[in-house]
Amino acid sequence: MENSHISALKAKRDALKAKIRLELSRPMPDAARLTEMKKRKLRLKEALNNA
Repeated sequence: MENSHISALKAKRDALKAKIRLELSRPMPDAARLTEMKKRKLRLKEALNNA
């Protein structure tokens, strides 16, 4: 059970990293959207460290 939870968190983090890279590759990245995604990524990182 614990491994599946960690795997799910890692999958979410990886998907979010891809979305951040995609947003950064745009000619005019949306700063508000980037900030929100980076905060979500940080929360996922914290959840992984506490798991």
